[in-house]
Amino acid sequence: MNYTVQTFFTPANSSRSPNYKMLREEQEVAVLGAPHNPAPLTSTETSVPDHVIWSLLNTLFMNSCCLGFIAFAYSVKSRDRKMVGDLTGAQAYASTAKHVNIWALIVGILMTILLIIIPVLTFQIYR
Repeated sequence: MNYTVQTFFTPANSSRSPNYKMLREEQEVAVLGAPHNPAPLTSTETSVPDHVIWSLLNTLFMNSCCLGFIAFAYSVKSRDRKMVGDLTGAQAYASTAKHVNIWALIVGILMTILLIIIPVLTFQIYR
């Protein structure tokens, strides 16, 4: 096979020939990747909790007023923002998901208590 390589030299650099050894090393780095460092990389970024599991449990068990589903939607948005690399947006969505999860939990517990207390009180009244 006949490969032709076109190079564009500026008149100032036309007297120099390309360093083929350096070009070959650059190609090896491009093909094989950068050399692997045995030391672990340390991250300065903080981890953003997305509260997906908590939101899913609120959605399945205590979905009063659809608060669990709303929290789940914000949790998924937070995870998406984290995957894209937008940590500020991920923190904002995670904070909203956390607050909605707290309200869903409080309302769910209150409704559960009321569903236990009201029948007991009505049974005692009619007894």
